[in-house]
Amino acid sequence: MLNLNQLHLLYLFFFLCFSTLALSSEPRNPEVEALINIKNGLHDPRGALNNWDEFSVDPCSWAMITCSSDNLVTGLGAPSQSLSGTLSESIGNLTNLGQVSLQNNNISGKIPPELGLLPKLQTLDLSNNKFSGEIPLSVQQLSSLQYLRLNNNSLSGPFPASLSQIPHLTFLDLSYNNLSGPVPKFPARTFNVAGNPLICRNSPPEICSGSITPSPLSVSLSSSSGGRSNRLAIALGVSLGFVIFLTLALGFLCWYRKKQRTLLILNLNADKQEEGLQGLGNLRSFTFRELHVSTDGFSSKNILGAGGFGNVYRGKLGDGTMVAVKRLKDVNGTTGDSQFRTELEMISLAVHRNLLRLIGYCKTSSERLLVYPYMPNGSVALKLKSKPALDWNMRKRIAIGAARGLLYLHEQCDPKIIHRDVKAANVLLDECFEAVVGDFGLAKLLNHEDSHVTTAVRGTVGHIAPEYLSTGQSSEKTDVFGFGILLLELITGLRALEFGKTASQKGAMLEWARKLHEEMKVEELVDRELGTNYDKIEVGEMLQVALLCTQYLPAHRPKMSEVVLMLEGDGLAEKWAASHNHSHFYHANISFKTNSSLSTTSHCNDPTYQMFGSSAFDDDDDQQPLDLLAMELSGPR
Repeated sequence: MLNLNQLHLLYLFFFLCFSTLALSSEPRNPEVEALINIKNGLHDPRGALNNWDEFSVDPCSWAMITCSSDNLVTGLGAPSQSLSGTLSESIGNLTNLGQVSLQNNNISGKIPPELGLLPKLQTLDLSNNKFSGEIPLSVQQLSSLQYLRLNNNSLSGPFPASLSQIPHLTFLDLSYNNLSGPVPKFPARTFNVAGNPLICRNSPPEICSGSITPSPLSVSLSSSSGGRSNRLAIALGVSLGFVIFLTLALGFLCWYRKKQRTLLILNLNADKQEEGLQGLGNLRSFTFRELHVSTDGFSSKNILGAGGFGNVYRGKLGDGTMVAVKRLKDVNGTTGDSQFRTELEMISLAVHRNLLRLIGYCKTSSERLLVYPYMPNGSVALKLKSKPALDWNMRKRIAIGAARGLLYLHEQCDPKIIHRDVKAANVLLDECFEAVVGDFGLAKLLNHEDSHVTTAVRGTVGHIAPEYLSTGQSSEKTDVFGFGILLLELITGLRALEFGKTASQKGAMLEWARKLHEEMKVEELVDRELGTNYDKIEVGEMLQVALLCTQYLPAHRPKMSEVVLMLEGDGLAEKWAASHNHSHFYHANISFKTNSSLSTTSHCNDPTYQMFGSSAFDDDDDQQPLDLLAMELSGPR
């Protein structure tokens, strides 16, 4: 006969199994699925699509993607990215697309007929690729299409006469293909069919002379009078000279206006801080000109990353300081300005050595820019995939640094701050490989007496706590769950949803970790790149902390202050035993050794850096009250 406690445990077990199954079967955003299919069909040598993450809740933070205010994909633009491969028919599932710009690549294969399923498509540019086959008849269904360029491909078959029936089509370029057949009349439209031998061979010369206008000018040079012919030649020469002169004059005028417009933009409000940016402490107000010069005019060569809110550029200030400049887009809408104000507000409140510091900002009537220190070692996610692999001591140090940053957000700030997007990609590494929690674009302020805040679910599936995914309610325990997943990433070297060879296994890393822990096979979890260069007891301890952080019920998860203490070797045994009703546990002497084998630069060994850096990991810190330690570490980086 089962007693009451056993019944409760059995009920909780079935509840957790059912909840995990429900979460694992969560349907993927169809737009994410369609775009991932497109990515899989393409070869991307430059990594332009690297941040297309199949586990994202929505794709609006991806490079090359434009979204509406309702988070629906309205634009796909990746011109001149050296893409090859084929264009997937899944593009027909992006029914809100208004613009597709894939020109100047090496994409081959047939143009997918599914493009005809895009009722809102206005611009389609597939020019200068290697598309072959016929132009699909379904293109005539694009009733909103205004601009169509398929020139410089290897398209064949008859000229699609149905294109003349598209009501709003104003520009059509099918030049330099292998099309055949008669060309229909396109009244009041501009189009080009030059370079199609099968068309030009049997058509009037003006058809293939370039762009055609409704009433092409025709000039006859035949005359029986030599004088008239000479006069006509002179008239044509004078006219041609005048046209050339006029073209050069217009070109110079356009160049001059463009230069003046650039100077105007550089000077516009560059030296004035707009209202509403008071009380930002020591943040520096940059002029737009300074940041324009430091990034070489926001050159694409200096892009460090791209997302839904804009691009991040590498920059070098006049004094030689390297910086990262985030240039927000949609500044006239709500999204860009909201992102700008959120990050300013959060970072003005949170100043800690394990949180990304804001150097300054620039706000004009048309620009919003944020300036951060340049992190030469990138993110933890990138370092886990690079060679040589991060050693075990460095992974421990990253875990403690990130935990201290989150502890400060949750328990030292007033109001407290919930990050809402804790993952390896958002933990950066400075020049001394110190962990710095960054990207506060999704963060929320919360009074200490409030238990949670309800918002739309944003983030990456696999890092999102179950209560946030199902109810939209996030709290500091949401960050604790994400931190637990981060610990598993540090142990395994895998992304949260990277584990699993089949679709049914995808997203099972947490269950996999629990199973191996119960079977005492923790070594099977450890990143293969570490070989045998790790401490088995320390891995077991970190895994236990991760499992405590990722418990299903938020109330059962520890606070970040408890997490920091457990990572430093204090209180883990008691917490683990209490959480598991004094069941199985590693009965080893718990100690978290902090000697690091990392070779650092002389800057990292500087006494001042030691005071706030590696000395914080010494055993003596365990003797200090945690609040005092947090306050000591809360100075500017």
